[in-house]
Amino acid sequence: MKIIDKILRRKKFDPDARRRMLLATGRITDGIIIDSSINESGEEIVYYSYTLNGVDFESSDILTIEQRNQPVKYAPGARVGVRYDQRNQGNSVVE
Repeated sequence: MKIIDKILRRKKFDPDARRRMLLATGRITDGIIIDSSINESGEEIVYYSYTLNGVDFESSDILTIEQRNQPVKYAPGARVGVRYDQRNQGNSVVE
């Protein structure tokens, strides 16, 4: 696969770089936490929804350590800030 990736010039996916980019340059909207769960690695995942221009989006995000220290802020039903990429509105993270 490395040869194919080099031929197609695919970049390696870095979730931390994506998160930093969205927090630095992403637009802000309001979202609602729908649910949360813990994965096999012990990371907490929140599922949230938000609406942009009449279109509903549902997504998920792995919480950072700082976010995990605020369980009430990311409990189901809580309102949160969502940062999204204005060119790809489905690309988002919770603040």
